[in-house]
Amino acid sequence: MTDVGNSPRFSTRGLALAVALALLVGLAIGFGVSRLAAAGSPADDSAAAGFARDMTAHHAQAVAMGMIAAKKGNSHEVRTIGEDIALTQQGQIGIMGQWLRDWGLNLNSTAKPMAWMPDGDKALNGNLMPGMATAQEMAALENATGKEVDRLFLEMMIKHHLGGVHMIDGVLEQTDDPGVLWLAKGMKTRQQIEISDMQQLQATLAKR
Repeated sequence: MTDVGNSPRFSTRGLALAVALALLVGLAIGFGVSRLAAAGSPADDSAAAGFARDMTAHHAQAVAMGMIAAKKGNSHEVRTIGEDIALTQQGQIGIMGQWLRDWGLNLNSTAKPMAWMPDGDKALNGNLMPGMATAQEMAALENATGKEVDRLFLEMMIKHHLGGVHMIDGVLEQTDDPGVLWLAKGMKTRQQIEISDMQQLQATLAKR
């Protein structure tokens, strides 16, 4: 099996610059698309608005997990992918917040999480959206050391991404907003790639 640690995806110093440039381009494009969509803005109770709010909260936890991994990860690969996820998803949070402002909607809502998705309540774990970690799981990751950081982060982030893809599929079925479609499709592609990378990394680290 190929060692993920030796692949360009994880080993080149240019990754950080590439991510930063991609975020800048993505933010600019996303901002422009959202402005173009403003003329036919989604309603407050639309799937697009619900997705933007819920995915912002979902992403915020991924950013927190990524930052822990970037700071405390035992392996270079985990530190790198943690930073990559944190940077990317923070940039996407900015795009979704801009959508809501352009649509003239509040950033927050009193609606229950996943209310925008048919049978969305069935996907909740208590009040947690699909794939989200509990407070106890987040505390365990924060307090972990050494190889346990890597193990918990990869396990939790794979689950988190799978839940995110479920939410993305939901909004793709319910909206025709060009900005939402553009970002949601990009999110799905990236997260599926990252799931594969993290699964491969789990196998690689298990042999060390």
